Amino acid sequence: MQEQNRSADPLTLYLNDIRKYTHLELEEEQNLARRWRDGKDSKALDRLIGSHLRLAVKVAKDHRRYGLPLSDLIAEGNIGLMRAARKFDPDRGYRFSTYAHWWIRAAIQEYVLHNWSLVKIGKTSAQRSLFFNLRHLKARLQELESGDLPPDAVAIIAAELKVQESEVVEMNRRLSMDRSLNTPLGEDGDAEWQDLLADDRANQEVRLAEAEERQRRQTLIKLGLERLNDRDRQILVARHLLDEPVTADELGQRFNLTRQRIGQIEAAALRTLRKAVIADRVASAPASACRKTVHEIRATPLKR
Repeated sequence: MQEQNRSADPLTLYLNDIRKYTHLELEEEQNLARRWRDGKDSKALDRLIGSHLRLAVKVAKDHRRYGLPLSDLIAEGNIGLMRAARKFDPDRGYRFSTYAHWWIRAAIQEYVLHNWSLVKIGKTSAQRSLFFNLRHLKARLQELESGDLPPDAVAIIAAELKVQESEVVEMNRRLSMDRSLNTPLGEDGDAEWQDLLADDRANQEVRLAEAEERQRRQTLIKLGLERLNDRDRQILVARHLLDEPVTADELGQRFNLTRQRIGQIEAAALRTLRKAVIADRVASAPASACRKTVHEIRATPLKR
């Protein structure tokens, strides 16, 4: 048995290892979540995450058709799982698996969109839905051959996903022509298609500077969000910081408010957030750069 374990590949060893975490009952799950939320108990966080690692594997396997390494998909799913665990509120009444599933799927799909295609895929929620559901709908309509879709199939898909017919045609052509950068070149699988591509990305220093700038902006937005009350913060996040924004009608039902009132709260929260971000940014900037800093923040859209 020990010899078999030594010869197994890392992914197999990982899948075997996560089986040691058992399923959590509701009461135990809520207790662990509260221990982490209220006391930052790292052991409770580890137990909560560990018991849902198989969920990340399941969601990752659902995205294998894009040709990316399963181990990479699982790793991205685990990142989403950890984010979910740190944000989960057990007092809201739903199971952690329900909450975590969205974060895991979002992290994996973001990874797929950045790595699967040479052609940049659209970032709107409708285009994301089209990208991840087109193959399934084509199979349901029994349109499995390559080439353009017939007009009636295009119309059905566009209506179901609430996108333009031209977007369906364009996405279908992209999915038919593009391939994963990790697609093997030969049967031996030693070389991949990406090995033939020139690396025209910015150098390491530029990428590091860009990453630091993104982190700095995220920190400023986080500071601004902390100055909002819980209700306003939830509304602002739901409307502007999610990959799939929640509608004002849905938020109105959640908070027992009218659609117009949700809009008013959203606008006021945006003003409060921008003022807080500008204040923090200006306070840490040289006096000569203050005017440029304010202009830059006002012109920068909110990003999660």
